[in-house]
Amino acid sequence: MTENEKNALLPAGLRDVLPGDAAFEATIVERIVTLFGRHGYDRVKAPLIEFEDGLLSGAGIALAPQTFRLMDPVSQRMMGVRADITPQIARIARTRLSRAPRPLRLSYAGEVLRVRGSQLRPERQILQVGAELIGSASPSADTEIIELAADAIGSLGIDDFSVDLTVPRLVPSILEQHGLSDDIVGTVREALDRKDPEAVESVAGAATETLVALLEATGPVDSAVERLKALSLPETGEAERKRLEEVVARLQASSSDLRLTLDPVENRGFEYHTGIGFTIFARGISGELARGGRYRVQGNTEGDSGERATGVTLYVDTILGMLPETEANKRILVPSTTLRDVKSDLQKQGWVTVSALNDDIDLASEAQQLACSHFLGESGPEPVKG
Repeated sequence: MTENEKNALLPAGLRDVLPGDAAFEATIVERIVTLFGRHGYDRVKAPLIEFEDGLLSGAGIALAPQTFRLMDPVSQRMMGVRADITPQIARIARTRLSRAPRPLRLSYAGEVLRVRGSQLRPERQILQVGAELIGSASPSADTEIIELAADAIGSLGIDDFSVDLTVPRLVPSILEQHGLSDDIVGTVREALDRKDPEAVESVAGAATETLVALLEATGPVDSAVERLKALSLPETGEAERKRLEEVVARLQASSSDLRLTLDPVENRGFEYHTGIGFTIFARGISGELARGGRYRVQGNTEGDSGERATGVTLYVDTILGMLPETEANKRILVPSTTLRDVKSDLQKQGWVTVSALNDDIDLASEAQQLACSHFLGESGPEPVKG
């Protein structure tokens, strides 16, 4: 391996985004954020790095294992590189925007960095675009965020996707009801994550019947909700089931074409969620297109339980993989002596202008070398042959 090849190596899970792809990515991000803005979501921008104690407070605690840490040479305090933007939006809401009217609608776009990738998402640097609705406990808020995510994905020409709902508090309520020890709870969760009813039966004791029934209540939302109705659930679980029913009814009334499924035991990726969560998948694609759900914004004082919130993050890298390549912009090579006004007029007509840097070149040959489709001749734009 040459020295240049060594210098070009990047850490696992990181990559360069090259011309064409980078412009396409930026265009898609702006389209999504613009759509969020049309629905009343104001864009904010949080820093890439924060002090560790602030970044990993509240909902951010669940992201501690995925957070890179470093020492700030100025303050001598530990800092963390954000692994997710949602906790930062929650911090902004409870501090800088604490007096803003509620419900608060915010959107964002930015990169996050994680210690390790997952099986479905091996990348460690991820571009996130998202929206958060803070200060409402209404099921209408859950419905709005799910429909917002679906609208954003659909606006890009993607229509073969489904929304997989989950209820992260359902399983914990059952485990608490039966008083299972922490060790057993961890084993049960692993068995549920594997969708392994036999493993659940071997460790769950008195909770087995209900948990196995939850596993069987996975699938299309109508039949899955009917199976949940037949179960005897603890008070918290029953409240979550009723809320799920209301959200589903609202979604089906306003978005009858939206394909809904339910996985009532899914917990991976929903560790800090406190209510209905959801993931958007597309047929034939292994990664998620989006993920979101209910959480709480940390309170500012002791005893303050914080604000109810819900939000969604769209994974742009997965979405980009589903979209057709866009046609290249019309590129025209112009002589080095071309006036600025002439170049400006060409740009207004949709051309990308590339200026030659030397006077004594063959414009047609140079245009071909620089991947231009045209060059500016005496009579106007001329196509590059071959």
